[in-house]
Amino acid sequence: MSRLKRWGKELVVLVLLVAVVSLGMDWLRSPQAPSDWSSTPLQTLTGETVSLQAMSQDKPLLIYFWATWCAICKFTSPSVNQLVQEGENVMTVALRSGDGPQVEHWLRKKGYQMPVINDATGQLSSQWQVSVTPTLVVLYRGKMVQHTSGWTSYWGMKARLWLAAF
Repeated sequence: MSRLKRWGKELVVLVLLVAVVSLGMDWLRSPQAPSDWSSTPLQTLTGETVSLQAMSQDKPLLIYFWATWCAICKFTSPSVNQLVQEGENVMTVALRSGDGPQVEHWLRKKGYQMPVINDATGQLSSQWQVSVTPTLVVLYRGKMVQHTSGWTSYWGMKARLWLAAF
């Protein structure tokens, strides 16, 4: 029984260590909204002009910075697409993934129907100080209330959107 107790303690220490490192990495890689972001209209691949400020007024908005070449995004994008299909408030930003037709082709090939702002040169992501893909930002009522980078589960994203409303 003492061996089981020791392993339990070591597991608790390991979980706490992983949590501290994860939170520290999120803090170090935290994006920052540019000063003029609320007045900047953005255009999606479908030609729709959107305002992140307006989109985040009534309910939390998940902004997903991703790339076609990002290995971790291959695991996160299906969950983001599922959130979109369920009617969640989501906008995605394709970082340095080619021109509009290339990104559209990639989305069709994967079967994704996510709203996408194409950031072909990385200028928008740079303004937001996004240095890692994937990065998730949650805006609510025009304020950034949460952010994280790296892989996040479907339920993790759902929880972030739910918690942002409080």
